[in-house]
Amino acid sequence: MTDYLSMHSRLTQVGQEHLLKFWHELTTDERADLVRDIEELNLDEIKQYFDRATISMNENGIKLDNRLQPIPEGKLISIARTSGEKLNAYRDEGLQQISNGHVAVLLMAGGQGTRLGFDHPKGMYDVGLQSRKTLFRIQAERILKLEELAQDATGKRGHITWYIMTSEHTVQPTYEYFLANNFFGLKSENVLLFEQGSLPCFEYDGRIILDERHRVARAPDGNGGIYRAMKRQGILDDMQKRGVLYLHAHSVDNILIKVADPVFIGYCVQEKADCAAKVVEKAAPNEAVGVVAIVDGKYQVVEYSEISAKTAEMRNSDGRLTFSAGNICNHFFSAHFLQKIGSSFEQELKLHVAKKKIPFVDNAGKRLTPDKPNGIKIEKFVFDVFEFAEKFVAMEVPRDEEFSALKNADVAGKDCPKTARADLYRLHKKYIEDAGGFVHGEVCEISPFITYAGENLASQVEGKSFTSPVYLRDTRDPLHGHL
Repeated sequence: MTDYLSMHSRLTQVGQEHLLKFWHELTTDERADLVRDIEELNLDEIKQYFDRATISMNENGIKLDNRLQPIPEGKLISIARTSGEKLNAYRDEGLQQISNGHVAVLLMAGGQGTRLGFDHPKGMYDVGLQSRKTLFRIQAERILKLEELAQDATGKRGHITWYIMTSEHTVQPTYEYFLANNFFGLKSENVLLFEQGSLPCFEYDGRIILDERHRVARAPDGNGGIYRAMKRQGILDDMQKRGVLYLHAHSVDNILIKVADPVFIGYCVQEKADCAAKVVEKAAPNEAVGVVAIVDGKYQVVEYSEISAKTAEMRNSDGRLTFSAGNICNHFFSAHFLQKIGSSFEQELKLHVAKKKIPFVDNAGKRLTPDKPNGIKIEKFVFDVFEFAEKFVAMEVPRDEEFSALKNADVAGKDCPKTARADLYRLHKKYIEDAGGFVHGEVCEISPFITYAGENLASQVEGKSFTSPVYLRDTRDPLHGHL
């Protein structure tokens, strides 16, 4: 495609010949950059993408009330309303699968900590705990602890493979950070980084925007890009080679995440689920969170803007909200289902469109930043595969034990470092008190090396009194949580 005439002819066929309008003014290196950008575009898909995106954009704002049903009772299990005996059976199943090496984790960690005032991958963020541990370290240590718990339960040591989806901007600093920290004690061969894809940005007429005279404007393709990226970058093949049967996928910014939660894994395995979601009960009808529901007979996440206030306020006979299953980006997939998505359904994923202010090059070749939206960015969402599952289930988990998002700086007052710390301290204080200890004060942290989810604490805390700040640590814990 490096021959100008053949490239111009090919681009003309798909209405994108304007990408070459500055060709004769470019240096050799700049031409090479532009050729590479154009070759990375799947030109046969471009028009199809834009057409599908336009349909999606025209559907924005349509209310789904009349087509909506809640998750049936038989497809949703609530931790709070399930016997300890049943939960232990699920946990045992999950630990067995971990020991057999059948479980992997997919961490969605492509984002920067920009909104936190942190110009690095978000997983490297130090939330301000006493241990100074970052999100990456906390999650790595939970994986290590879970491998130990599985070995204690079954007598067999299995490894949890950790697939980490990065972006082109975060892949190198993430790798260097893991290397500098010796992969936090995990085996380096069991930690695989791969890159999220990107999609071109379009003008409203379907023409691709030039970011510079020699560069195509692109944007990350959203967390739903994992399916294509996993296929293209060999992750699906790697899972097959390792004998991984089940995958727990979640975002990096939930400080309370139960990584590879054996109860969740065990429940999904026993239910023979293709795909599953952890959900939290909506705090209020007007909480701006998507809910997992059935639309036209298929499971999907329905955004808050897609249902009316009247529907959002509907309640069951027990007083609980009818549409209460709040989505928290915490999912289970069978490897078989992911292979099916990669080979066929990925091309059918819904496209989500946002009108944005996208920097562009004017006719004189000057790069401008518009003061109002001038084009569209296209994203795919991880949960849009739900509709392709033959067997979908959900697990409602207690919000105060499993979900505390880290998205904003402290000035926002919610989903920020201050609330993340408080939520973790509150949970860890509860662990100690449930095990028979007493905590005076609020600052309370327990290393993942001591307990994964409150288990096996009694021998250390029962009948003892602790005064804040409390930090229960293991000999393996570093003096500081990161380099």
